[in-house]
Amino acid sequence: MMQWLQDQGLLEWIQLVLRWFHVLAAITWIGQTYLFAWMERHMKPGQAQGAEGELWMVHGGGFWRLEKLMVPETMPSSLLWFKWEAGLTWISGFLLLVIHYYAVEGLLLEAPASISHGFGVAVAIGALIAGWIVYNAVMMSPLGRNELVGAAIGVGLVMASAWGLRHALSTRATFVHVGAILGTIMVANVWMRIIPTQRALIAARHAGTEPDLARAERAKRSSKHNSYMSVAVVFMMISQHFPSVIGHTHAWAVLGGLTLLGFAAQRAFRGGTHEPR
Repeated sequence: MMQWLQDQGLLEWIQLVLRWFHVLAAITWIGQTYLFAWMERHMKPGQAQGAEGELWMVHGGGFWRLEKLMVPETMPSSLLWFKWEAGLTWISGFLLLVIHYYAVEGLLLEAPASISHGFGVAVAIGALIAGWIVYNAVMMSPLGRNELVGAAIGVGLVMASAWGLRHALSTRATFVHVGAILGTIMVANVWMRIIPTQRALIAARHAGTEPDLARAERAKRSSKHNSYMSVAVVFMMISQHFPSVIGHTHAWAVLGGLTLLGFAAQRAFRGGTHEPR
């Protein structure tokens, strides 16, 4: 099938449209992540009863007044959910992995001559699944609940993933798949942590029971993790354009250092300025 599409000159167009869609979906998703992280940081104590925080902003020729409520006493008739941006980003990204690495045998995936294409694909896909399992186990533990310790463990796991995958995949595939591991974790956080928690809070309010605010705090932590991982993911996805980086003798260490810089950059991006008027 892939060979037929290539012979017809259609494969390159499919890749172009798919990559275009992937980038646009990612911009929408990560942009929202940054915006909410910024608003969370700059919330002031709420003035209205029951409001946890309040934020005034000026943008687009108008003034915006936002309030944060942990769980409102009365649920609105409609709610805006943020989930499909993440889902479509992951789906389009995985399809690109299939086209570039899984569907066609070649050096783009496996590096050692002793590694078969099927085994390389199994390692790559298995890494995506294992990444979420390991992350979930670590970050739900007491160690993961400490932000600095969790970040250190996260960087260590990124380097370990790069070092391990390099024994089965090419350097290009290794960098892209470490990024895909983080992207998979981010999407799983949205669909398996954040969205279910929000639904549980709504259900508790409708049932007249007390919402589980500890669960809400865990979802908030997952959202923060997503914002930290996003910079590293973006770098890994563009790293294949720089052979001196992906081809470095100690590429796994380079990747760890740049991931750490990404975490630091995200902490800076979460900042901003208040201008009294």
